[in-house]
Amino acid sequence: MDTKGWVLRAVEKLRFASEKDIQRWLDEEGETLSREELKKALEFLLREQKLELKGDLYRIKNKEGGKDAFSKLFND
Repeated sequence: MDTKGWVLRAVEKLRFASEKDIQRWLDEEGETLSREELKKALEFLLREQKLELKGDLYRIKNKEGGKDAFSKLFND
């Protein structure tokens, strides 16, 4: 698994996580990343809109479009 995959997996498991929490989880899993690698991966995942940042906590971004599909299905 690549760096972004490991970071995404860490945030999925932790739900809400700071950089320190993510780093700790990765270390416990045996995947050591430098701070620079972690920051780059987090920035990439934010740009890709797979994560969102609230204060200093990262979390998986909620998928949108489910409401629209539901409305289209039942508003006919």
